[in-house]
Amino acid sequence: MIRSDLRNVAIIAHVDHGKTTLVDGLLKQGGIYRENQDTTTRVMDSGDLEKERGITILAKNTAVHYKDIKINIIDTPGHADFGGEVERVLKMVNGVILLVDAAEGPMPQTRFVLQKALALNHRVIVCINKIDKPDARLGEVEDEILELLIDLGANDEQLDSPMLYCSGRDGTASFDPDNRSDDLTPLFETITNYIPAPEGDENGPLQLLVSSIDYNDYVGRIGIGRIERGSIKVGQEAMISNYHNKDAAPKRTKIVTVMQIDGLVRKPVETATVGDIVCFSGAADISIGDTVTAMDCIEPLEFVKVSEPTLEMTFSVNDSPLAGKEGKFVTSRQIRDRLYRELLKDVSLRVSDGETTDEFRVAGRGEMHLSILIETMRREGFELTCSNPRVLFKEIDGEKCEPMEHVTLDVPNDYVGPVVEKLGQRKGDLLEMVPLGSGNRMRIEYLIPTRCLFGYRSEFLTATHGEGIMNSLFAGYEPYRGEVIMRFTGSLVASEAGETTRYGLYKTQERGQMFVGPQTQVYEGMIVGENPKNDDIALNPCQTKHMTAVRSTGADEKLLLTPPKVFTLEEAIEYINDDELIEVTPKSIRLRKVILNTETRMKEMMRKRRALQQK
Repeated sequence: MIRSDLRNVAIIAHVDHGKTTLVDGLLKQGGIYRENQDTTTRVMDSGDLEKERGITILAKNTAVHYKDIKINIIDTPGHADFGGEVERVLKMVNGVILLVDAAEGPMPQTRFVLQKALALNHRVIVCINKIDKPDARLGEVEDEILELLIDLGANDEQLDSPMLYCSGRDGTASFDPDNRSDDLTPLFETITNYIPAPEGDENGPLQLLVSSIDYNDYVGRIGIGRIERGSIKVGQEAMISNYHNKDAAPKRTKIVTVMQIDGLVRKPVETATVGDIVCFSGAADISIGDTVTAMDCIEPLEFVKVSEPTLEMTFSVNDSPLAGKEGKFVTSRQIRDRLYRELLKDVSLRVSDGETTDEFRVAGRGEMHLSILIETMRREGFELTCSNPRVLFKEIDGEKCEPMEHVTLDVPNDYVGPVVEKLGQRKGDLLEMVPLGSGNRMRIEYLIPTRCLFGYRSEFLTATHGEGIMNSLFAGYEPYRGEVIMRFTGSLVASEAGETTRYGLYKTQERGQMFVGPQTQVYEGMIVGENPKNDDIALNPCQTKHMTAVRSTGADEKLLLTPPKVFTLEEAIEYINDDELIEVTPKSIRLRKVILNTETRMKEMMRKRRALQQK
């Protein structure tokens, strides 16, 4: 059976190249909204964090109608840290729309997701987006896309992929950039004519590969996947098996509800057949990668092997003096349950028990991957402590190897020198340096150890006066490159517990940049500022001004305070050292030393100082 009335397609691109905005245009012109219906921009970015940051974190399904054809569209993340989302949803589609910015051209994540699509022999529709940008360079970007397809080993059909010129914001697409159309009809026509229709045996036994998991308080876990063979019906008895876990016995289940996606809603249906992307409930312990099959024909499908994590952090119970005052969920049992629940829908995450019962080792694809998890837990009411990120080393042929990043930087010409100097100090290898666009900017590519990028993003923005653009992508493992000093500053540590005072901060701010303002609760061992020298200093920001019987000229002088530096979660993760922790609560982000006791901490400081003097 060939489903000529159906097309399944995913939109893949680098971050900020306009995927979700283009989906907005497809939804508006695909008959999803009423004529007078109020619509919002980037409607697929439904999560609070996605709206705030302007990025897609989770892959999402939608569907539009063009003529008599239903087009299932999957909007995918563009950030490299969420590449696992892209890898698994590509199994649900028969083709992809590759979106490339008309000014930036193919970026690291473009290469990564396109390579995965080509490996599955998917057909590719190339869309050069944002052609109305003043610095668009259409001819050069076309050549770069063709070179990328050749580099990735595309076959003749993929090299001859159709190319369109789009403006997602205006909702237009055309085959000629000089003769623009008024709508997205050329893109709709290309999808229906070029992307192959799903096909399979509709009368055969059921076979459905689960690619995503959702959760509902009323029906429990919801599996999402494409039917590869047969049909699925409400009330049907089925078996759940896994291709990669052949030792586990298949489990019996019953399909309670079946839904198909239409626009932005899920509509209940009684039955669905080959090629349909469906959401079903009833299987309480369904997981990503499982195959739902008929009772009498258990044939699990192979699931794509998702890339391994490269970074690890330790999550633990918050044991600071201020623990339990702001959070709702504070125990190790609650943190454990939440982390293992996250594993059900995030195939790139790994969670294992730490050295104690209150610690958990959480491994992910990057700093943003883990910080999004922490921020989500924080907003749910969790309170926890996090360590600094550590890279996961591997031993290859008896040699210690570390993960590497392919970093692409777009830098104004005036700031190239400081950027190159810093990356050289961090053991980066310069791969390429070429002028970009009109020649006022330079594109620089580096191969650099993942650990050497910790804390560099904020330095990079400072060095480029906020005008630089930096993107990175995992580039495999290479031999360990030796120790690198990442931070040359120390910490200002509170020596007493209490509430900070204006007078105490005025007396201590000359030591360095402060992280806290007046009337802030601090405790012994909490980091309250940064020391420009490579030493930790204990000080008391809670000091009060003692009253005297004799009034002096400066008794009531005005105390001017420097504004404190307030960390975001990502900045805190980049900043802390090995002997420091981040205390995360729903209301606060605090930094503290691992050793809280002043006497013990001072001994540790003296030991480090003697070691440095001996060197």
